[in-house]
Amino acid sequence: MTYCVGLLLNEGIVLLSDTRTNAGLDNISTYRKMFTFEDPGERVIVIMTSGSLSVSQTALAQLREAIEDPEATPETSIMLAPTMLKVAEIVGDRLAKVREEIDHKLSAAQGASASMIVAGQRKGGAMRLFLIYPEGNFIEATEDAPFLQIGEHKYGKPILDRVVKPSTTLADAQKAVLLSMDSTLRSNLSVGMPLDLAVIELDACKVTLKRRIEAGDPAFRAMSEAWSTALRDGFARIAI
Repeated sequence: MTYCVGLLLNEGIVLLSDTRTNAGLDNISTYRKMFTFEDPGERVIVIMTSGSLSVSQTALAQLREAIEDPEATPETSIMLAPTMLKVAEIVGDRLAKVREEIDHKLSAAQGASASMIVAGQRKGGAMRLFLIYPEGNFIEATEDAPFLQIGEHKYGKPILDRVVKPSTTLADAQKAVLLSMDSTLRSNLSVGMPLDLAVIELDACKVTLKRRIEAGDPAFRAMSEAWSTALRDGFARIAI
């Protein structure tokens, strides 16, 4: 399993993913869940994945193949699509087709599926953030719902519900997604380090901050401990 979260804010987009793919007693493996496509200053697209690796890897490989195709068109390539909405449609169509093809090869009991978060901006367009479902349909982050999650989202949702607004600064947003991930890491073994963090500032049309956070990272550990202390202190002060 995994946990990925994206925030759409007035100042930009903040994205965070884990890398856990399997968590058994003696078999823990990792795989990157965040993938970046850039033409700096012109277009940036970040895709995060959750679910079946066979589905997500195949879909991403086909998206890359379409980008590199010399006969690529705005209907086939996410790097030529005229809008981020069209990008979401291309990704959704590809994800649905791959899922159907793989499902056809597997028995009903072994059906595979994946979901994706697609974020980005093209020059002259608005920043947009989409959640793509396995069937290819999608929803979009809005001012009323400025964040989207895939994977094991329930543990990290409460802090986002309480803290995140469109006016949240990029610095506070990074803190929010990291604490959201920390809550998930503490409650679910199927989510694990290292983490990938990316920030896209408004109108930059490129990833302006990219950070890999390894297990034992001192800054992340200090933040986690400070959050635990704050929660314990707040709990102790509440009267019933």
